[in-house]
Amino acid sequence: MAEAILEVRDLHKHYPLTQGILFRKQVGAVKAVDGVDFDLVAGETLGIVGESGCGKSTVAKMLVNLEKPTSGTIRYKGEDLTKLSPRALKAVRRNIQMVFQDPYTSLNPRMTVGDIIGEPYEIHPEVAPKGDRRRKVQDLLDVVGLNPEYINRYPHQFSGGQRQRIGIARGLALQPEVIVADEPVSALDVSVQAQVVNLLDRLQSEFSLSYVFIAHDLSIVRHISDRVGVMYLGRIVEIGTDVQIYDHPTHPYTQALLSAVPVPDPEARAHRERIILTGDVPSPANVPSGCRFRTRCWKARERCELEVPLLAVPAVYRLADTPARHDSACHFAEEKQVVPPEESLAHPDPLADGPAPVEAAREAAEGAPEEPGPDAAPPEEPGPDAAPPEEPGGPKTL
Repeated sequence: MAEAILEVRDLHKHYPLTQGILFRKQVGAVKAVDGVDFDLVAGETLGIVGESGCGKSTVAKMLVNLEKPTSGTIRYKGEDLTKLSPRALKAVRRNIQMVFQDPYTSLNPRMTVGDIIGEPYEIHPEVAPKGDRRRKVQDLLDVVGLNPEYINRYPHQFSGGQRQRIGIARGLALQPEVIVADEPVSALDVSVQAQVVNLLDRLQSEFSLSYVFIAHDLSIVRHISDRVGVMYLGRIVEIGTDVQIYDHPTHPYTQALLSAVPVPDPEARAHRERIILTGDVPSPANVPSGCRFRTRCWKARERCELEVPLLAVPAVYRLADTPARHDSACHFAEEKQVVPPEESLAHPDPLADGPAPVEAAREAAEGAPEEPGPDAAPPEEPGPDAAPPEEPGGPKTL
């Protein structure tokens, strides 16, 4: 496996809850992120999915140091970002950039597109000399599919998808190695979402980028991600490759998420098992003991209340050569195929099926009479004593 460019270990972010006016006293904490671990390999895309409020965006902000972690480490090429001086952190920030969620509020309405994309060059002048910045900004606009002549326009003159392209261009300005995309397509239409995702995919191959891609839409995350992490209430509960997570999930929460994804095929929709979770998501200020998902889990036992499950390969799969062999934080992890594969629905019994569609079409074409040419004689009309022709499929019986 390639070397990890970004390593996150035991990452926590707790927001204190206080009371009092003159003498404020901490009475609790909102545990937005409570022990997150993952690696990002150079050139790969790590997708992070989960419900609203599970801590995805907080993780993204800590990766680019917009939020200071309560504890834990974030290592970029071996350097712990949480312990760097401001000068050293400024140099590292060049290599880790962010694309924000809302293309309407993440761009300054008082600045032109050229000023917005070129602003990083004011902070890091070594990347682009002052006389060369306009050309670089125009090149970036061209890279993301916008007309370089738009450099003097303002954000309100663009559509949502175009604004997000401007945000991507700003993220590419300093030639980073890692881009943290915090729900970059959630505020866009479906057709525009596809354009932006395909753009990110193309830019990754062109500039050798690594992505941390955060989203709600599981289908988009599968399309762009090499590995996927599922978050619930401040922790990653399952992580693996896209095939492992989507086709062989072992954590009950992941299975419930996948069962909620709309399926366009009516036959597949009829065969899948819908998992309905009961209860509400617990408050991050009052996290349940043991397993955090136990209050909504149909597999919950007494052990789930007493022991915190570790994010590791389940014991039942450790010696097995199966896609279910991946990290899952559940005491009773078990592979469950939420949606049957399409091939099993199309041909449930291959021995009972007739010839393949291509072969059947060929046989029908060989048995059909040839079409008459332009010089062919007209068919003879039946005489008065001729028997009536048989109906297709043979004579009918009552």
